[in-house]
Amino acid sequence: MRDLQAEGGAPVEGRRGRLFAVLVVLAVVIYAADLISKTIVLRTLEGKAPLVVIQDVLQLRVIFNSGAAFSLGTGMTIVFTFIATGVVIAILRTARKMRSLPWAITLGLLLGGALGNLTDRLLRYPSGIGRSIQFQGHVVDWIEVLPGHFPVIDYFPVFNVADSAIVCGGILAVILAWRGYQIDGTREVKHG
Repeated sequence: MRDLQAEGGAPVEGRRGRLFAVLVVLAVVIYAADLISKTIVLRTLEGKAPLVVIQDVLQLRVIFNSGAAFSLGTGMTIVFTFIATGVVIAILRTARKMRSLPWAITLGLLLGGALGNLTDRLLRYPSGIGRSIQFQGHVVDWIEVLPGHFPVIDYFPVFNVADSAIVCGGILAVILAWRGYQIDGTREVKHG
């Protein structure tokens, strides 16, 4: 048997506006950090050898990814563009029911990350305003960990700030769901 109870045992209705503000502010911070970091990296590292930060551990290297993580789905950029658009819309719709701070943080991470990579897909080469190709821009990735030394697979994918936010948000969503925390601020409690 399962019961639903409010997070912390108290109603959270009065916090809705503040929670939405947390979501929006976090999404804006992630989005800005992603765009600013990509701009800096493109201006300083594009067309150059990787910048080794810690030998065999971390380097910065610019790549343009038309696919998803691990370069899966290369050539399916337009599909990823529409998926990212759907994710943004779903997050915004879901946020209307949100009454939970952990979920506000989770959705803020996911929204900021999705918007960062969606901006690349809409505006970066070969897509962009005034270009004949639309919705097929390549995502700028630039952080590489354990280059050539990742266990099990030959390499860990090169990623960016938006990717990091999406992964962290996804992990947090799984933990919250596993622990029974609902987006509406209730918690599923299992008896027995």
